Amino acid sequence: MGITIYLGAYFGKKLDAYLMYEKKTFTIILILVALIISIWSVLAQLKNINKEND
Repeated sequence: MGITIYLGAYFGKKLDAYLMYEKKTFTIILILVALIISIWSVLAQLKNINKEND
């Protein structure tokens, strides 16, 4: 989870710097996308674990 969020923040900062945005628009957007992807991944893994235990 941490790596995904870190990569979202890293690439968001790079994109904001490349496009010369003063506000951190892409940083926030990519962090939120990375957070959603991370949560979805954890939930999918939990479903697989629950199926194996049944």
